[in-house]
Amino acid sequence: MYHTQVCQRSTKRGLNMMTSRALMNSIGIRLIILVLTILLGQGCTVGPDYSHPGLLVPDKWQAELQRGLNADELDVAGWWQRYSDPTLIELVETARSKNLDVQQAFVRIAEARSALAATMGRYYPDINASGYYTRFRNSENITAIEAAGTSGDQYNIHNLGFDASWEIDVFGDIRRSVEASRAAYEATIEDFHDVLVILTADVAFNYFELLATRKRINFAEQNIILQKEMRELTKNRFDAEIAPELDVEQAELNLANTESILPTLRILETAALNRLAVLLGKNPGQIDKLLTDRTELPALPDDILVGLPVELIRHRPDIRSAERELARQVAEIGIATSELYPQFSLDGFFAFQSLDLSTLDNWGSRTYGFGPAFVWNIFDGNRIRNNIDIQKSQADQALVGYEQTLLLALEDVENAMVAYVQERERSDALQRSVTAARRSVELVSELYRNGLTDFQNVLDMQRTLFEQQDQLAQSSGQVAINSARIYKALGGWWDKDVQKAQDSQAITADGAD
Repeated sequence: MYHTQVCQRSTKRGLNMMTSRALMNSIGIRLIILVLTILLGQGCTVGPDYSHPGLLVPDKWQAELQRGLNADELDVAGWWQRYSDPTLIELVETARSKNLDVQQAFVRIAEARSALAATMGRYYPDINASGYYTRFRNSENITAIEAAGTSGDQYNIHNLGFDASWEIDVFGDIRRSVEASRAAYEATIEDFHDVLVILTADVAFNYFELLATRKRINFAEQNIILQKEMRELTKNRFDAEIAPELDVEQAELNLANTESILPTLRILETAALNRLAVLLGKNPGQIDKLLTDRTELPALPDDILVGLPVELIRHRPDIRSAERELARQVAEIGIATSELYPQFSLDGFFAFQSLDLSTLDNWGSRTYGFGPAFVWNIFDGNRIRNNIDIQKSQADQALVGYEQTLLLALEDVENAMVAYVQERERSDALQRSVTAARRSVELVSELYRNGLTDFQNVLDMQRTLFEQQDQLAQSSGQVAINSARIYKALGGWWDKDVQKAQDSQAITADGAD
């Protein structure tokens, strides 16, 4: 009655039948010591040992490295600072400290760390204090227990003591469990890093999108001014009866069409501002003043050091997380396999027990028992072996997932580099196009004023100018976004010193292996 559940599960019946004299017998003590020596000295760890999978990675990038892409050693630490834009730096630093996704990912690390510490606690014995008081009366209709008194007697039972149980990790169940918990903990660290990668890139993407949209708005406003002047010119010419009314209506149509684009651009501007605010952990509208004067896109980094494909394994947090998930799943195979073998423990209790509270603390009131025990599953309908097969299949899935993550990472980088180079080419062509269109508008407008060309040519050139300017603004923003996309694809936030410190922390979590 006064044993813990552990004692009741393992050795309750045997301990109840042991007397103090038998437990103190030297032969019994020697036998217990012998059993413990065998158990502690002959332990093994069942299940497969994890080794890092060797995956084939290309020795170089398939995309041609040009327009600032450099194959020197991969370097993405603090990449947002390379645009020399104080506003972008402030936005990123604020987001990394205030963003709610980052805070949530950080809390998940704390949760996984606590789970690891709890699993490590299985290395140590469980010790529980217990006590109780019982008012007891013997039945008059059964034979009384001699030590308790005659039938119908009432008496009290006082008990105060502790019991303990120590699971001995003979076949590595605890070691594999710690291995799995450690891998899960390290995976949450990499997931946290991945959140930082995504967050930093999202801040840059939306910032560049905002500036590109404002550049589009500026171009639209400039063209509206130009087109209003042309509308006034056509009205004057119509009033002077040297131009048809058609010219006036076409000028009005062109102006109205350009003005209709402005509300759409304002919507995009507001959406980018609000998205940036949320990324920074603020309410929409709270950072508008910070970005009021920002209209020009920052200069691109001179060089983007992309390194070699093999470096992605070390830099991409999602790849590192997938690898840790594979390690965790391999450890789960060992945990499942350990169920095929007996589980050993050392259980015991010590208590003071008396019918009288005044004699409870007497040495003669002591009662105790201890000894080794084991539990071995003899028949389970093949449940354990099927569970082992399940864990092996899940490990195979984790390996495929790891390989897929690596392939997707390579795809990300290749696509980002090609997009960056090609968009820069497109942006250069658009810049030339805008220059030619602007000059064409000047020339055709002068010809129209002198009556040397019809108004349709003016309309065509004005529409072409606005279209090319709008495309140039979008392309310029996309070039900046694509440059940031390269950094994101390469692993984004990575810092050597920080990573080294966190790796060391993960390996020595709570000072135990």
